[in-house]
Amino acid sequence: MASPAADDYLKTVYAHTEWQDAPITPSVLAAKLGIAPSSVTEMVKKLAAAGLVSHVPYGAVRLTDAGTERALAVIRRHRLIETWLVQEFDYGWDEVHDEAEVLEHTISDRLLEGIDARLGRPRFDPHGDAIPDADGRIDRVPFVLLADAAPGHVGRVLRVSDQDPGILRAVEAAGVEVGTEVEVTANGVLIGGVELAVDGAAHAVWLSA
Repeated sequence: MASPAADDYLKTVYAHTEWQDAPITPSVLAAKLGIAPSSVTEMVKKLAAAGLVSHVPYGAVRLTDAGTERALAVIRRHRLIETWLVQEFDYGWDEVHDEAEVLEHTISDRLLEGIDARLGRPRFDPHGDAIPDADGRIDRVPFVLLADAAPGHVGRVLRVSDQDPGILRAVEAAGVEVGTEVEVTANGVLIGGVELAVDGAAHAVWLSA
């Protein structure tokens, strides 16, 4: 099962439950990957046979310990590359996802280690997602989705989803970035006493709890 396709499946299964608890189903997995459900069914069977996922018919797909270890290795590559592109090549945070999708399957372990060392062993990527270390350890802190945060809640922006470049650009234009402290209001957030509407970003921004 040493293939980019298998790695993409494992990475997607892991990422689905990284910021919320609902397990991923084959139909959701198919939608996220843009692949026919029948193709997902076949690949999930292969991953299960290889001991990388557990799955029962019509049920959720879950990573085994071996699958989690491999997923974290792929995610480490992806997030280090995104950070590298932003810090070393002046990419915008809305431009790096697709580039990293390609490069994560091609660079050597030696180059990856060099990138990590050059960047000073970063713990988080430009979007606030934690970067696993070489041993698969990952930093997590309590969080709340902005859409679920009660008015009056004060927290730091921990993460902005990279799935929609348009939302990333809108969030950046509003002056919100990872690390910004905000106060939640009924209509958006307060930053430095100025209220900003977040519109569709409420389901794409996570705050410290």
